[in-house]
Amino acid sequence: MSERQSRSDRQPVISNLVARIVALVALAAATIIVARTGGAKAVGVFSLLRVLPWLAGAIASQGVVGAAPYFLSGPTRRDRNVGPTLLAIAVVTGLVAAVAWAAASPLIEDLFFKAASVSAVAAASFLVMTQLMESTAKACAQGTGDMGGANRVIILEEVLYLPLYVILLWVGVGQIAAMVAALAAGDVINGSIAWVRLSRRGLFAGGGKPTLSLATRIARYGVSAQVGSLLILLNERLDFAIVAAIVGPAALGIYAVASKLAELLRVPTTAIQYVLYPQYSRVGGKEAAVRARKMMRRAGWLPIALAFPLAGGAFLLPVVYGGQFRSAIVPTLILLGGLAGAGVSSVVTAFLYADGRPGLNSVAAGAGVVVTVVLDLVLIPRLGVRGAAIASTAAYLTTSAAHLWFFHVASRSHAELPAESMPLVEVTT
Repeated sequence: MSERQSRSDRQPVISNLVARIVALVALAAATIIVARTGGAKAVGVFSLLRVLPWLAGAIASQGVVGAAPYFLSGPTRRDRNVGPTLLAIAVVTGLVAAVAWAAASPLIEDLFFKAASVSAVAAASFLVMTQLMESTAKACAQGTGDMGGANRVIILEEVLYLPLYVILLWVGVGQIAAMVAALAAGDVINGSIAWVRLSRRGLFAGGGKPTLSLATRIARYGVSAQVGSLLILLNERLDFAIVAAIVGPAALGIYAVASKLAELLRVPTTAIQYVLYPQYSRVGGKEAAVRARKMMRRAGWLPIALAFPLAGGAFLLPVVYGGQFRSAIVPTLILLGGLAGAGVSSVVTAFLYADGRPGLNSVAAGAGVVVTVVLDLVLIPRLGVRGAAIASTAAYLTTSAAHLWFFHVASRSHAELPAESMPLVEVTT
């Protein structure tokens, strides 16, 4: 039975990892083509168009993407109103966020898109809606156990862009307009396929309808989870801003290359977390804690093992990027040490989300942010990018330690409760 369980855990993780690798390759190819056709500024616009509309939709939706797997696989999985309520939240909040983006497009253009026109930025408001709908569909597939459908969304959201972009350029559409249109068209195609698949698999079966009380519970959970996601994003990129402010853009370029190489350790651990979250939600409580403890022993070594070939790759950075990137080698090695705990953190994060305690994950991420800020301000003026790497490593290890402590507390609470007294629908932080 243990061997069967191990295989059932491993197979979806491997398929999700493959999907993520395919998506990364497609994104790299798209970035290269954008760079070849428009240079560095075009790459910057492309990166912002992929991130900012998604972020606007995620904030406006109050974390529906993070909450969907819990409510579809956890204690409310038999509630026929969950699917319609999740869809209603995505549609309503997506529309509100898109209108707000369009209204604020002159300000957004002035702050982030100086290489684009206000009309192009206003057109990007459509991406707020399409990216939220696509992300919500992916989360619903994850929550209903349809990892094949979720993996398809992961792949298509990167693969569809490049041919659409090239076709639009070929017919004479301007570059930035082609980016917006290709991203939007890809989202619509991908999202439509995903939502049709969800409908056919019964997400909206049973005559369910959106309810305000359920939407409130989803929002409460989603906001608690979203704080952690934003803090993690802040923790990963705050040091970029501090490096640029203190030691300049050249140093930032070196540190960015080091960070991107080291962060490849996150690819397999992200796949582990993605697959385990709905699995643990289904079994819940003590059983989820037992499985998580076993999985930590199996997954904990993975980033450590992968760190060695990536450390070897660090010495090739000057060959690939040029001699000035020789100073990126040591920061890469330091960052790899900090990310070695990502395997354990990914399992604990999946458990805390599945246990209805996303707020604890947010606290762990917040502890890392505090360490990042304090050590960056102390070390970067003295050590430059090496100081930034040390600060980030300390922050990563702090977050991992906090995760382990919160897992100990949460799992012990289940061990001390008789099964019949465990809460079935309570969502706590």
